[in-house]
Amino acid sequence: MYSQRNLYSKFRFRLSLYEFEDIICQVDSVDLVSPTPTGSFGYRSRIASRLASTFKTSINPGVAPAKVTRDYDLFVAVVQFPKDLLNIEYFKGWKDRCRTSVCCLNEVWVRDIAQIPYYLHLLSQFDHVFVQLAGSVRPIQDVIKTPCSFLPTGTDTLLFCPYPDNPARAIDVYSIGRRAQSTHSALQRMAAEDGMFYVYDTAEGSQVTEAREHRALYANMAKRSRYFIVNPGKVNATDETGGQIEFGPRYFEGAASGTIMLGEIPSNPEFSRFFDWPDAVIHVPFGSDEIAAVVRELDQSPEKLEQMRTTNVVQSLLRHDWAHRWEAVLNSVGLKPMPALLTRKKQLGDLAATVALGRRDFQTTSF
Repeated sequence: MYSQRNLYSKFRFRLSLYEFEDIICQVDSVDLVSPTPTGSFGYRSRIASRLASTFKTSINPGVAPAKVTRDYDLFVAVVQFPKDLLNIEYFKGWKDRCRTSVCCLNEVWVRDIAQIPYYLHLLSQFDHVFVQLAGSVRPIQDVIKTPCSFLPTGTDTLLFCPYPDNPARAIDVYSIGRRAQSTHSALQRMAAEDGMFYVYDTAEGSQVTEAREHRALYANMAKRSRYFIVNPGKVNATDETGGQIEFGPRYFEGAASGTIMLGEIPSNPEFSRFFDWPDAVIHVPFGSDEIAAVVRELDQSPEKLEQMRTTNVVQSLLRHDWAHRWEAVLNSVGLKPMPALLTRKKQLGDLAATVALGRRDFQTTSF
């Protein structure tokens, strides 16, 4: 498995993919390879990206070359953006030494497909491509003629699951990343007037100190939160998305943590397929200043909230762990799961049954 983690080790938006890689390493027999950057990596990668986009050619973006030295059943590359494929050009031998190859591509918007022909050429080298933006699957497949499938994001549901410890939900509302100022201001007023504990970002920044520490802290905060703000990917950046509606990891992380998700329900057919249980998300339009009223109304039904939280956790354990995504990849390329994958799935199923049948009450506070 080819990973970008040594090149972009501290970028917060990439950490979910490194978590996916970690779970794959836990449930399968994997040699993880990540190239090391040279001292000029930042500068060279920008130049390489410009040359690829403009002149449809490539230079080494500043990675130390490496080579596959033995035979494998499968080569897996997990990348965030198409431009990351330039780094794989300098990892030699995988097409000859690996029987099958797949690429898991996190982010490419339909509006950009016509502008990245060289990257799509690189993508065509794989036997199967898994795309995590549902609306981009068919347009990519039409261009590269390589089998493409939608592979939704997931999460380490055992990390995010509030059971068996069931910590007190001391955070009333938790919001990270992009937000609407009107909604943020309404929650700030509610915090001032009602004594609500509202946790949100206070500084911009894309980097973290250490990847696994950040994910652990994030999970611990989420499973101690009563409400969690969610919205479609890049909801306030239509210049980047072209209006394409997609759902990313925040929905899966919120559900796995057993919080009540508040925000936009994406108008994306795949969302209704993967979040098909009642009240998976309480719809609050992006930019709404009525969110305080929504929270107060929900707080009037503590038993319903408990059931919603329980359902979110159970559905996540049964369907949305990274192990389920890896199993889908294996099924697509005709490989059987290793025993460790079956063991993790059993652990997930057993925990889901325990949560569903013997849940303890969540601590709640009404305003």
